[in-house]
Amino acid sequence: MAKPFEVSDDNFQTDVLESDKPVLVDFWADWCGPCRMIAPSVSAMAEEYEDVLRVAKMDIDVNPAVPGRYGIFSIPTLMLFKDGQVVERITGAVPKDRIVAQVLPHLETAAA
Repeated sequence: MAKPFEVSDDNFQTDVLESDKPVLVDFWADWCGPCRMIAPSVSAMAEEYEDVLRVAKMDIDVNPAVPGRYGIFSIPTLMLFKDGQVVERITGAVPKDRIVAQVLPHLETAAA
């Protein structure tokens, strides 16, 4: 059962930008209520799409460099990285079906 993995400023390059699968990164913070609201959706996606997607969480309070580089000013922000590039950006507590609708076109699914 796949779960989101923690990513940091130190391992972002290796674990996200150099990943052979697309990576959905959830930029969040402990004090953020809307971040807690979407956490179950993010976790469910890690499980449902584990064959074609990696899901990471980055605490912006602990890791300020990467969010600063990507201009993350409001959280939760989800960013989908594919081949080292941002291909999708979702800001705010949105329903899971909207996250899936924006992420799915970028995944190579066997069912497609």
